[in-house]
Amino acid sequence: MPRRRYRNHLPTRPTWRCAACGIAWPCSAAKLRLLGEYRQDRLALTVYLATLHAEASDQLSEVEPGRLTDRFLSWARARA
Repeated sequence: MPRRRYRNHLPTRPTWRCAACGIAWPCSAAKLRLLGEYRQDRLALTVYLATLHAEASDQLSEVEPGRLTDRFLSWARARA
């Protein structure tokens, strides 16, 4: 039986596409992984994503800033 090669859903720079599935990062799989990793510290997740958002903003200057904010940060907010 051939072994499946596991690929992490990580961003590729400067395109900010997922290395595993090729869609805009963070993809659904990356979001699920991050929510799991940071389930006890949503603030730390937000800080991490804000750092990546700032880097992506420099590299994706053609993307509207509000769309990048939604893409990188809005989904990670704690639910009331």
